[in-house]
Amino acid sequence: MVVVEHQETEDRNPKPSNAGTSNDASEGFETASDTDLGSDVDANDGGAIKHKEREHLQQQNQHTEQEQEQEQGDPQRMISSDDASINEEELKQKALIQANEAKVEGNKLFLDAKYEEALTQYELALQVAPDMPSSVEIRSICHANRGVCFLKMGKYDNTVKECTKALELNPTYVKALVRRGEAHEKLEHFEEAIADMKKILEIDPSNDLAGKAIRRLEPLAAVKREKMKEEMIAKLKDMGNSLLGRFGMSVDNFKAVQDPNTGSYSVSFNQ
Repeated sequence: MVVVEHQETEDRNPKPSNAGTSNDASEGFETASDTDLGSDVDANDGGAIKHKEREHLQQQNQHTEQEQEQEQGDPQRMISSDDASINEEELKQKALIQANEAKVEGNKLFLDAKYEEALTQYELALQVAPDMPSSVEIRSICHANRGVCFLKMGKYDNTVKECTKALELNPTYVKALVRRGEAHEKLEHFEEAIADMKKILEIDPSNDLAGKAIRRLEPLAAVKREKMKEEMIAKLKDMGNSLLGRFGMSVDNFKAVQDPNTGSYSVSFNQ
């Protein structure tokens, strides 16, 4: 099991740090105490965002009242392009708040080991979150959190898929690399797990735990490579015997001999 990091909370933009999963209840999970959408946000309930939205709406109401005073008696007044742009921005802001609330609810369900329900909340957050730069963080976190839910459920292929989506949004997301690496190891994809640990070291060269994971995984990868090579040779041998058997021969009649001077091989036939 890949263990590379020990922390419970996420920065707004996950930065290079020691990677891994915690041994406590959160397992390195982004809990409701994380910074979700900005450094000025109340991480527990998104209160600062709501406060900003109220201020924004108040400013818009004042702006609208001023326009109405200036344009009284004009029944044909049309919504300007600026008004439309502002309304669209308000909708995106509300959607972002809803997505954050769904993510926080998912975190609570995860801590209660209600992984299926948590998955539903994270999916809801992903569906609601608007496709804009300010939503990249919450979408990457929700994909990674879905990945750790699947990890807990033993659905390692799904963990790999979700963490890959998280990393497409944020290539330096260390926790997503840790979780994907752990899922790869569970699937005995040792080469892929090593690649994830090496990526962590690229982000944080001082990460000793990632280095230790690589040293532990490399012998496992070597054993698997040797096993795969033996299986491939056995299959080729069976195929060769089925063909040569028609002529009363087998692959055992052929032997590869290496030239000590050139290192090249020649095949000799033994009756």
